[in-house]
Amino acid sequence: MKVAVVGGTGRAGSQIVEELARRGHQVTAIARHPEKAPKAAGVTAKAGDIHDGKAMADALKGHDVVVSALRFSDAPAAEVIGVVKASGVKRYLVVGGAASLKAGGQRLFDSPHFPEAYKPEAGAGIAFLDALKAESDLDWTFVSPSMIFDGSERTGKFRTGGDDLLTAEDGKSSISFPDFAIALVDEIESPKHSRKRFTVGY
Repeated sequence: MKVAVVGGTGRAGSQIVEELARRGHQVTAIARHPEKAPKAAGVTAKAGDIHDGKAMADALKGHDVVVSALRFSDAPAAEVIGVVKASGVKRYLVVGGAASLKAGGQRLFDSPHFPEAYKPEAGAGIAFLDALKAESDLDWTFVSPSMIFDGSERTGKFRTGGDDLLTAEDGKSSISFPDFAIALVDEIESPKHSRKRFTVGY
């Protein structure tokens, strides 16, 4: 497949680009600094800025799938979704956040323990998911990582879930960037969560 990854040089985006390339897909890594994109067979790096809507829509045209791995506070939902719709690409996956996941029936974002410093980005991520839920034109999927989204280990061993936070037996909720990328690319190749959110963790 031809897959465009917007934000293809970030920690999550670059791993998604590498995982797609590893599986033989044609990948366009789009970022403000394309020279930082992973160097791999099948990967083309392009300069792009989500705020330049027409140029970005043109860059996305002709792909089978668009993946966005952008900071939500830098890229409002209406703007990004509008660009994807203008490109004509229907399949759209978003690297989400964990704040909208529930633990004990309560969203993490609503917990009194949720760090104030993370609230602007987390709140923007929740707004993005809400905007997707109201979207009827795109075949979207929002992929939420676990609470701790970090690390470079690629194990291929993880679980997926729905709207509830996944925690391991030790009580830790985590996923590495490479394993998150595996789960997201699995969803591209074998869609199971059309117009839904799912989460991935150990």
